[in-house]
Amino acid sequence: MYDEILLPSDGSPAATGALDHALDLAATYGSRLHVLYVVDQSAVDSIVSESELVAVALEGEGTEAVDAIERRAAERGVDVVTDVLTGHPARTILDYATGHDIDLLVMGTNGRTGLDRYLLGSVTERVVRNADVPVLVVRRPEASEAPEAPEESEASESSTVSETSTYETVE
Repeated sequence: MYDEILLPSDGSPAATGALDHALDLAATYGSRLHVLYVVDQSAVDSIVSESELVAVALEGEGTEAVDAIERRAAERGVDVVTDVLTGHPARTILDYATGHDIDLLVMGTNGRTGLDRYLLGSVTERVVRNADVPVLVVRRPEASEAPEAPEESEASESSTVSETSTYETVE
C-alpha cells in the first residue's frame, strides 16, 4: 500500500511526533522511509555576509537530525534513506516526493492559528494543498493536552510508561 513514505523533518517537537507515526507505518507496511531535512534557502539568503557559514551550519544540523532518525529506524528494522537538501521547504518536499515516487507523506505541525498562521504560513499546509499523494498530518499536542503524570502514590521510580499505536488496513 505504502512502499515509499516521506518524513520531512526539521528536528522540531512537531516533526518528532510525526516520526513515531512514520516509523509505525513503515514497520507495519514494510515500507522504505525517506527522511528529508530541507535547509531553508531564505534563511541562508537573509544573512548575506555570512551565508556560506550559515549554510554549512544548517546542513550540519540537518545531517545530525536525519542521522538520529536513521538510528531510530534501524532499531525498528525499518529501511531508511536520508537526504539534506537546500531550497524552499514546501517546494523542495513536493519535488522530492515526485522524484522518488513517494506514496505517503507524514508531516508534523504545531497547529498554529490566527495571526501567527497568517503571518508565518505553514510549510505543512502548503504541502497538503499541493501534494499529489496522501499527506498524514500529525499535530503536536499542546502542553495542556499532554497526558498527566501519575500521582506520587501511583508510580514508583522503577515504573515505566509505554505508549503504543495500532494501525488497521481499511479497504
